[in-house]
Amino acid sequence: MPGVTDRVVVVTGAGGGLGREYALLLAREGALVVVNDLGGARDGTGAGSAMADGVVAEIRESGGIAVANYDNIATEDGAAALIKTAVDEFGTVHGVIHNAGILRDGAFHKMTTESWEAVQRVHLWGGYHVTRAAWPHFREQHHGRVVVATSTSGIYGNFGQANYGAAKLGLVGLINTLAIEGRKYGILANAVAPLAATRMTEDIAPPEMLAALPPAHVAPVVGYLVSDECTDTATVLIVGGGRVQRVAQFATKGVTFATPPSIDELAAQWAEITDLSGAEPGTNPLG
Repeated sequence: MPGVTDRVVVVTGAGGGLGREYALLLAREGALVVVNDLGGARDGTGAGSAMADGVVAEIRESGGIAVANYDNIATEDGAAALIKTAVDEFGTVHGVIHNAGILRDGAFHKMTTESWEAVQRVHLWGGYHVTRAAWPHFREQHHGRVVVATSTSGIYGNFGQANYGAAKLGLVGLINTLAIEGRKYGILANAVAPLAATRMTEDIAPPEMLAALPPAHVAPVVGYLVSDECTDTATVLIVGGGRVQRVAQFATKGVTFATPPSIDELAAQWAEITDLSGAEPGTNPLG
């Protein structure tokens, strides 16, 4: 099976945690991996080369092929430099796994604009910048794989993570459109919401829960999504602790009004409007 053999895959935030697991698995399966990591702290401050270099060393010691990259994918120039690294080293790029992220948690009434924007830049803008830089290569070769890291905090919400949740669900909106625009070019775009013990979650979940969520459980799903065998697109998966689940949006049967209803008329029908019995997967009525 072709799998990911000889495919060039870029992994952002691959210097530790989940990204490291993705990079190691892909290399074991024969991919040519670009290990991107800015080398900063969890809140995005600082930088360094040691984290990316360490993962590349692990891969090479095991007989795999990888190269390090330290560019800041929150910027257009940084993302372009990252994809240039892949093309210069390996000739092209076949897949992008956008895993890089930071946290600036805080209750919404205390959140600063700087904290909001910093998280958006890495998660949402970073996903855009890296994918946009790789997109022309995907279109030209009629093959491409995009996997973004979404989150249950975006899908369901989580206290203190308005900035993070908004960015993570924004990435789902991104892959939904990329799936449509990329279809005729053989480009697939999917999202994974990982449940794993990493430095991003070390103080968010109880230790006993984290003990049951090793990052290695997530990597095979991400590996499949960038493989030649994958045919899914616009799919969102929650992965962790050995369980793999798909999540999707559904629409109720709803109520149709012949004329604009009054507030009282809406109130009278509200239970029927919101009743999920018989709900079906939703589609864009304008599409």
